[in-house]
Amino acid sequence: MLTKKQKELLLFINEQIQAGDVVPSYEEMKSALGLRSKSGIHRLISALEERGFLRRLPHKARALEVLKLPQGELGQDASRIVDFHAEKQSREQASSNFKEHSVQSYDLPQLPLYGKIAAGTPIEALRNNSDYVSVPHELMGRGDYYALTVEGDSMIEAGIHDGDTVIIERCDFAENGAIVVALVDDSEVTLKRLYRQGREVALEPANQHYETRILESDRVKVQGKLSGLIRRYH
Repeated sequence: MLTKKQKELLLFINEQIQAGDVVPSYEEMKSALGLRSKSGIHRLISALEERGFLRRLPHKARALEVLKLPQGELGQDASRIVDFHAEKQSREQASSNFKEHSVQSYDLPQLPLYGKIAAGTPIEALRNNSDYVSVPHELMGRGDYYALTVEGDSMIEAGIHDGDTVIIERCDFAENGAIVVALVDDSEVTLKRLYRQGREVALEPANQHYETRILESDRVKVQGKLSGLIRRYH
């Protein structure tokens, strides 16, 4: 059973999109329901999702699908996507830009996935330029980036687990304490925290069961530093 406000919000959203109108913003929903704050709208949307009337769409921020109305299930053709955009300066401007925004705003950068990198015993990086991974804009800056799949558990205490995808900013220098992709002896690649000690370099794991490797600085080349991490839950 829906509350009065939950029902009003669901019907308001559905009526707007069924009429081919601009998708209402949070401000418009708040005004339509006579609420004082947008936090109330957030709570109503969460409640409708929990009750099976709305569903959040994967990989699309602030997007919902209307699954049913209080009177019964919606047919497949009546089901529509509701995209909660940032508040528009005007409804006319939003109407003219809506189609372009709904397509482009969810286009994510594609980074080359260069195979596996050991977070335990170093292994040679496997480059396979046919593999790519979609990465949120927030995980990158303006530099050059690539992705690697972590294999091993030596960085687990830094929150990096076996099977994670790490986003690496390509560079040849990193400050002390940075987590880097280190190329050892031009053949082995590992993900470790880097410290310089005079003419030596320490590659430090984040797992008490692994030992820090101390190497001559000319044996170690920085291939990039950690920028972000993607984890899939199964």
